[in-house]
Amino acid sequence: MKNPFEQLTNRPFSTAGRFTLLFQAAGIHDFAAAARHVLTLPYGRIADRKKLRLVLKEGRGSCTTKHALLAELAREQGIDVHLTLGIYEMSELNTPGVGRVLSAYGLEYIPEAHCYLRHESGRIDVTGVPAGAAPIDHFLHEEPITVDQIGAYKHDLHRRFLRDWITRTDFVRGRSLEEVRRIREACIAALGGAECSAAQRESSSEGGPK
Repeated sequence: MKNPFEQLTNRPFSTAGRFTLLFQAAGIHDFAAAARHVLTLPYGRIADRKKLRLVLKEGRGSCTTKHALLAELAREQGIDVHLTLGIYEMSELNTPGVGRVLSAYGLEYIPEAHCYLRHESGRIDVTGVPAGAAPIDHFLHEEPITVDQIGAYKHDLHRRFLRDWITRTDFVRGRSLEEVRRIREACIAALGGAECSAAQRESSSEGGPK
């Protein structure tokens, strides 16, 4: 399967738009270059998730805000990519930095919500993870979402998934949803404090890395 970035390389911006102008001001003039630029930004939460321009202004972003920003850019440019929400088994192997937190609570993994883009040629993921992380080749749940759903909808879906996971999984049965969510938040905090490698992977196809 072709690298999705290769499919988009020769598509310079063809129309103006609020998000297009933000990238052009940064000297970026095509979607693939925009995605590569966002990939280089370190993992971190911006001050206000609703203000996607802050990904560029603050120079950081989470999987949610990075891909929502690119989804808006793609919408302006008429590029056929779709913002997607997936849930995967987050572990030290595929998400380096969370292992110490998980092991402190006797866990090998915890289901985590993850956003990325879907293109006809595969999955585009510019979250940025350290080189050497194992590919995420299995999702427990996947669905397309809109940019308007990156807040409450994403939060509620993940909460429901965790609640159901607790009831059907022996090694966490008996833990409260609140406790599991605190563990998850500690994992995210651990990721935010880690530097992303310059050798971060720039994309993944079906079964490719996060």
